[in-house]
Amino acid sequence: MPKNLEPVSLNVTMPTIMAYADLTDDYNPIHVDREFAEKTEMKGIIAHGTMSLNLIWQSLRRSLGNEAVAGTRLNIRFVRPVRENDTVTGGGIAQEGAPGTYEVWVRNQKDEPVITGTATVSR
Repeated sequence: MPKNLEPVSLNVTMPTIMAYADLTDDYNPIHVDREFAEKTEMKGIIAHGTMSLNLIWQSLRRSLGNEAVAGTRLNIRFVRPVRENDTVTGGGIAQEGAPGTYEVWVRNQKDEPVITGTATVSR
C-alpha cells in the first residue's frame, strides 16, 4: 500500500453546487438559496458536505483501486463548511504502526481542514 494517497481537488463554484444538488436531489436552501443562506448562522452558501467527502473516496480509489475501496470504513468529522469559490483537496497518509489505516482529510485552499478522520482498508 502506498504511504500517501493521491490528492484529488475540486473548485467549488455555484454551478458545481447546483449540479451536485441536481444529482442528489438535495436542494436544502443553505446550499442553493443565497438570500436564505445569508440570513443563517453560516452567513452564506455552503456546499454539500458529501460533495467534499467524495474527494476522500476518489483519492482512496485512485490510490488503492476499486477492490480496496469496497472494503474500506471511514470514520470522519466535518470540521468547517466549504464555501462557494473554495478549492478543496482530499488525500491521506498511512498511519505508522497501523497497517491499512490512513489519516484522511479534505483541506481548503488555505490548508484549513474541512474534513478529518481515518480510513481503514480491509483487503
